[in-house]
Amino acid sequence: MRKPVVGVIGNSHRVENRFQVQMVGERNLRAVAEVSGGLPVMFAGSPDITDIAALLDTVDGIVLTGARANVHPTRFNVDPCEKHEPYDIHRDEVALALSLACVARGIPLFGICRGLQEMNVAFGGSLHPEIREIPGRMNHRMPRLENGEIHPDPTVVFADRHDVALTPGGAFATLLGCEKIRVNSLHGQGILDPGKRVLIEGVAEDGTIEAIRIAEAPTFALGVQWHAEYDPQRNPINRKLFEAFGEALVARQRTAA
Repeated sequence: MRKPVVGVIGNSHRVENRFQVQMVGERNLRAVAEVSGGLPVMFAGSPDITDIAALLDTVDGIVLTGARANVHPTRFNVDPCEKHEPYDIHRDEVALALSLACVARGIPLFGICRGLQEMNVAFGGSLHPEIREIPGRMNHRMPRLENGEIHPDPTVVFADRHDVALTPGGAFATLLGCEKIRVNSLHGQGILDPGKRVLIEGVAEDGTIEAIRIAEAPTFALGVQWHAEYDPQRNPINRKLFEAFGEALVARQRTAA
């Protein structure tokens, strides 16, 4: 049997402020290849060149990665604000439609950070543009130096920073074999109201939603707010998630054959 093919969404990026490109972080690709056992293939987060139906005829699973840009507020009936830029409206269009299509067609879907947020919005949920502005919430953004620059050491940036309580008996608790985990945190936007089929399965100590699954999905349809792609080769929690995704890919291959 061939390796499962996994579509990994691209992000709009401009090189030297001149050349428009689509970009995917290599850790996402390595997590799929080295832990899930799949063949990662980037597809463009641009609706004019990405035919979702054709894409889903080609792949065995989809990963919606994290990204610098926020989901555009008009997707959940909120006015945009300059301080919450950048946005990537083209990726929004692809990712939201793709989330619904994957679940409808029984294609494994793994949402990471922005990907979790996209899944929630696709099913009718809303987001808060800056979780840390809600009273009682911690700062979930990546660590910075005193001068405001992002910390240069990735081991500091991606270090585990807070606990997540998992729903007893839920998909995550069952898969991970525990009811509390510790994760990294690199996001500003977060879930405010969950979508109609979005089940909350993990919550940070400050109440921030960190893990979701789509109700009645026929296969793997999970989202995490943390960056699980950073270290699944050595982190047992993230490894189990990517391994489970890999098992779902193989199962999809067999049913689609």
